[in-house]
Amino acid sequence: MIQVLKIGGQLIDDESLLRASLKVFHALKGNKVLIHGGGKAATTFSKRLGICPQFIDGRRVTDQETLDIVTMTYAGLVNKKIVASLQALGCHALGFSGADANLIRAIRRPVREIDYGHVADLEDDSVNVSVLDALFEQGFVPVLCPLTHDGRGGLLNTNADTIASAVAISLNKGYEVALHYGFEKRGVLRDPTDQDSFFSWIDEQSFFRLKEEKIITEGMIPKLESAFKALRSGVSQVTVGRIEFLADPTNRTLLCL
Repeated sequence: MIQVLKIGGQLIDDESLLRASLKVFHALKGNKVLIHGGGKAATTFSKRLGICPQFIDGRRVTDQETLDIVTMTYAGLVNKKIVASLQALGCHALGFSGADANLIRAIRRPVREIDYGHVADLEDDSVNVSVLDALFEQGFVPVLCPLTHDGRGGLLNTNADTIASAVAISLNKGYEVALHYGFEKRGVLRDPTDQDSFFSWIDEQSFFRLKEEKIITEGMIPKLESAFKALRSGVSQVTVGRIEFLADPTNRTLLCL
């Protein structure tokens, strides 16, 4: 089985949590892929430069200045810190954006009610699985940042949860795949202030209801949308919760159709 793990939130921003998460990831047996978000780094650097970040339904609006910032932070600072930390653990990691080796080619999101700017939508064939196959054969562990390219020289900011789902779906055509969304909470919470209020499982109809009731909001919406897409596409298991849920299933929300 191939393990696809996405990490984000405080796991990126808190160095001790990040180190602990990477140790768990390194301990996973067999082939694996790590996809990371940017944490608060891009927002922090934007504010230093006097640029006010904009988010709609948990997704960052990306003008040209913001694209430059997320490229520097996601593909540079965050990705290389993670790769270096994995190397220190003995993990043969390689850091990539979607532009590297034509790994993930995407399309710019069309302008409808909202103009998200330089933001990508992924297609069914966006992920170049042959690149991942070659990396696995050579014993490398891919570490992917949330940037893709359009094939015409343009970079696109891309939701990391969406990338994780797309990678899992693409790999699922030739492997059995488990997809894990790791962050600092025990799972999807009924009450954001109560860590013990997490759902042990959520099916897709429950997700629609909880979203309508405003219990699931903001960045959790695209995360679960991507997760359920992976399940509908045949990915064998999708979970959301603390990174240690990979060893302890009591700290996670299991998603099901």
